[in-house]
Amino acid sequence: MSPRIAYILPTRNRPRVLSDTLAALGALPPHDAQIIVVDNASSPAAEVLPRLQNGVDAHLIRLEKNLGAASRNVGARAADTSVEWLVMLDDDSQPADLGFLEALRAAPGDVLAVSADIFLPRVARRESGGLPEVFIGCGVAIRRDAFVELDGYDPSFNYYAEEYDLAARLLMRGGRVMFEPRFRVLHHKVEVGRDMDLILERLVRNNGWVIQRFAPELDRRAALRTTRSRYRAIAHKERALAGFAGGLRELRETIRAQRRTPMPPNLWDRFTGLAHAREALHAHWGRRRFATASIIDPGKGVHLIERALAELGVDPARDPGDAEALVIGTLSPGPMLDAFEQARPGRVIAPWLGAGFPPFSTGRRRAG
Repeated sequence: MSPRIAYILPTRNRPRVLSDTLAALGALPPHDAQIIVVDNASSPAAEVLPRLQNGVDAHLIRLEKNLGAASRNVGARAADTSVEWLVMLDDDSQPADLGFLEALRAAPGDVLAVSADIFLPRVARRESGGLPEVFIGCGVAIRRDAFVELDGYDPSFNYYAEEYDLAARLLMRGGRVMFEPRFRVLHHKVEVGRDMDLILERLVRNNGWVIQRFAPELDRRAALRTTRSRYRAIAHKERALAGFAGGLRELRETIRAQRRTPMPPNLWDRFTGLAHAREALHAHWGRRRFATASIIDPGKGVHLIERALAELGVDPARDPGDAEALVIGTLSPGPMLDAFEQARPGRVIAPWLGAGFPPFSTGRRRAG
């Protein structure tokens, strides 16, 4: 029997987008679910019909102020007590099908969150962000009892990196986050009109908070330096240096107020993805040893992939043509899978095994 679920959708001032998403959810086959839309003080207020085309009940909660991502907490508390999993969506994302229900039913008890494979139809690629055990908020299922016990998302984050904070607390609780290819989500994300200065400000501050809260002391300063360098480069690219500078100021003013609950080193390595890179690269190296490797498609966590290769005694090769192996340089699931599927046939290695792919690329087709 499939588990009972609740879809949690925050929304603000996007009535047409919300209507399209609810229509897409209503077009899915009937299943044991409820939908809770949390209106973050929209003007005019959102409107939701009480039942979708497929018979799934829908409920609307109107808030007097915009709570950001923490509005999901309101929706979670309103879910029926019989609900086992909270399926977190945005008002512009929906499951492509119901294949994820079987995955939720079969999830081991220590799996507290199941990450989706999130596609961006507008740009024909996957969603960026996340890590092997850090989900993206527009496509994840979280066990309701764990979410409620941990009080859900921290309201102080508003948006950006709030998933990292919650994922860290789920790991600290003794759980796991599992990436699930059968959980396919379509995110109709609008890329234009975004305030990149505000985004960079939040990313710098909020990621700094996560590191301050959870990094072991021996790793904390280096992790903060890496984060600053990463977002400085992004700010240059996006012409958002004012936002980056503002985020640094806010981080300096607030970092000491963050309560330190550092992870044990082995758990921190899981959280950052280093443990996954080590496991995957060691497995690849054990099957077919290589002395040199070149990083391709570098992205989030590339320094950890380089570290894992160095621990194996593999030397870096700047020219891919001179390398015995090519390693995709990101630990974010979406960019990693896109790079893996687009790779030419040959010795291309995915830096973690959680997606269930074979050891080397052989020119796979793109997922649809």
